[in-house]
Amino acid sequence: MSVSKVFLYAEIQVSVPFNAVDWPAINIAMSKEKGLKSKTWLSGIGANTIGGFYEFDSVENARAYAEGYLAGAAKQLGGSLSVKLFDGDVVEEASRGIASPYYARVDESVAA
Repeated sequence: MSVSKVFLYAEIQVSVPFNAVDWPAINIAMSKEKGLKSKTWLSGIGANTIGGFYEFDSVENARAYAEGYLAGAAKQLGGSLSVKLFDGDVVEEASRGIASPYYARVDESVAA
């Protein structure tokens, strides 16, 4: 399956207040993962579940991340992991129509 923009939603079912998460160290470790373009951290309201919304460059890299890094993190925390992959290519036009930052175009006059 050839998809150039893959979104991954992940949630680890544990109750950890976000301020107890060592996110600076985790961000450094995650930034070394192949194909990861970005992550938006998520913290469950009232549940303190830990998760994220990620963008990857391929289904293969997203799947490898979920089965490797994320599965290991869930095991270390003693929680269950839920992961879903989404095709970011097929939704591009609709997402641009609602000003999604994941589809923002760089203004060429600013980039020059």
